[in-house]
Amino acid sequence: MVSFLEVVYWVTVLCCLGQKHLVTGGCSGKCCRGRNMGCSTTDWRMDRAFAKCYCDEDCIKTKDCCFDYFTECPAQDCAASAWSVWSGCAKPCQPSVRVRVRQVEQQPGNGGDPCPSLEERAGCREYRDHRGSQCGLSSGPAFITSLEFGKGRPKHDSYGNPLDPGFCMEFKMESRTAHCTVENRPHTLWMRYITEGFKVCVACEPPALQNRSCQGDGQESKEAVLQWQAVGNPLCRGTWKKVQKTPQCTCPTQHIFIFT
Repeated sequence: MVSFLEVVYWVTVLCCLGQKHLVTGGCSGKCCRGRNMGCSTTDWRMDRAFAKCYCDEDCIKTKDCCFDYFTECPAQDCAASAWSVWSGCAKPCQPSVRVRVRQVEQQPGNGGDPCPSLEERAGCREYRDHRGSQCGLSSGPAFITSLEFGKGRPKHDSYGNPLDPGFCMEFKMESRTAHCTVENRPHTLWMRYITEGFKVCVACEPPALQNRSCQGDGQESKEAVLQWQAVGNPLCRGTWKKVQKTPQCTCPTQHIFIFT
């Protein structure tokens, strides 16, 4: 027959074990990255079974997480810094690329959103060489880019005087390559609006404006059909016919570009 003291002893032991289980059970202090078979304990699982359960990131996929996984191991999305300033063009006096980057400030964890792209590239063109001398105009095709790029161009000289506002050339788009429509990078989406048969307006403004002209604007050309090429994707190119020269561009915004 069990004595009263033995009953008290076993009740005390069971109570201590229960308290220890409450303190050490679940995922408290056990969160792990990826799949880690050692990142486990024995406790209630999310499927309501009391068995071996895990506290690693992959337990969400295998559905064997401990009951408190989402409380003790909350998802952490990747955090990235702000974009850096744009770099200069890789090559002067010709269509090239510029780059901007950002850094990872917090790695994703526990099933959080992955990191976004950390680098962006965009077409550009600089008008002075490495010695600081102004680039001359060539007889090649017209190089064009988005109207958005022109918003960053200076409107005043170093003395604060307003620069020549330039002019606008209107063209009827005759042809374009298929490469213009397959671009999906952030700074090349404008190329999708280059459409055959539509009238487009191309602004000629400083610093592309030199001696009252922009490369490939067709002012002095006797050719009926002229060539153009998109900056940022040399495979996006085609032909157009000159319509007229106007003081300002009046086309719909998506059909206004700039000479580079």
